Amino acid sequence: MKGVILAGGKGTRLYPLTKSLNKHLLPVGPEPMIYNPIRNMQACGIKDVLIITSTEHMGDMVNLLGSGSEFGLRFAYKVQDEAKGIADALRLAREFASNENMLVILGDNIFEKPIDYFVKNYNSIQKGKGARVLLVKVSNPQRFGVAALDERKVIEIQEKPENPKSNYAVVGAYIYDTRVFDIIDHIKPSARGEYEITSVNNKYIELGELEYDFVKGRWMDTGTFESYYLANKIMYENYFNKMGIEQS
Repeated sequence: MKGVILAGGKGTRLYPLTKSLNKHLLPVGPEPMIYNPIRNMQACGIKDVLIITSTEHMGDMVNLLGSGSEFGLRFAYKVQDEAKGIADALRLAREFASNENMLVILGDNIFEKPIDYFVKNYNSIQKGKGARVLLVKVSNPQRFGVAALDERKVIEIQEKPENPKSNYAVVGAYIYDTRVFDIIDHIKPSARGEYEITSVNNKYIELGELEYDFVKGRWMDTGTFESYYLANKIMYENYFNKMGIEQS
């Protein structure tokens, strides 16, 4: 399995912090934000990771991360010239994937605990076929893509529904088999002109091959000041506890 970290976009909701810096290079706790998905790639035993970012931030990203040897990984890089959605960015990984399944993580999603169980379950339960998503229970499901479930499969995903069928939001970590690129080739842009990852997931639902796990520990999407502050608070608390540093 190979890994893909999507770290593009302009981060406009965090302006002016992102005026001259890629959002994924902002600190979360004692490390840059993008270190969290990198740590998860390590935890999942993945060695080859593609990082997709925007043209204006590629230099900063490479300067920070280099070849990946610091992490015991091998990094490759691609530029998404125009922000046309998550599925469009993932399309750039076709050659990199080279007929292997992929773990895809959005670079602004922070997981308190490693998601190694996610990959283990995909390999053991689904035998490397189909797709798998991570879900978390939220108090405001109207803000998210929300999954309706049976005992093992996702049976529907509603995008920011007024009347959600569950409180389980789909977070920014996905596993796909090699068919994902053919699926992306056949989806249509949404009303906002983007190729949505929900469209990809819904195709796997049609095939009866989208299964799920629940996030262990806390999860944060750092796209707003509120969630960015919370992510820093949690990750610093964990760091201080790990180091045995008493907090005042």
